[in-house]
Amino acid sequence: MGDRAAFEALYDRVSAKLFGVCLRVLDTRAAAEDAMQDSFVKIWNNSDRYQANGLSPMTWLITIARNTAIDRLRATRKGHQDIDTPGLELAAPGPNPEQSAVAASEAKRLTNCLDDLEADRGAAVRGAYLDGDSYAELAQRFNVPLNTMRTWLRRGLMALRECMSI
Repeated sequence: MGDRAAFEALYDRVSAKLFGVCLRVLDTRAAAEDAMQDSFVKIWNNSDRYQANGLSPMTWLITIARNTAIDRLRATRKGHQDIDTPGLELAAPGPNPEQSAVAASEAKRLTNCLDDLEADRGAAVRGAYLDGDSYAELAQRFNVPLNTMRTWLRRGLMALRECMSI
């Protein structure tokens, strides 16, 4: 309805989630940021088209972001190139062998550090930071109060930081 304050609040609440959706489709941060911006322009321009038909508003927003990202991906696959980056198509995608070896080593260290945590604490950290579970979901799953879960996660991250610095 053209309410900028409401739109700003919406952006604050869902931008991270929509950016994640765009990033999963596009694989580059810059392209995902552009797709997310386009998504919010579409949301602003078409907000009157949303209908509560049993689906959550988040589903509508994610669909717009996903479709926008897919449209951008298709455009790049058809040979559309950004004139600001000539020659970029010659760069090999992904990390080089040295970067892959370092990343694998760091991943192994992180896995070992996670395994060193108490089983429930390690599972909670994995759930929160690898699976994207909310604190409330984790608290319910482990049958602990929400503040206890926050403490588990904070202490788990501190233990991981210490372990990784060794």
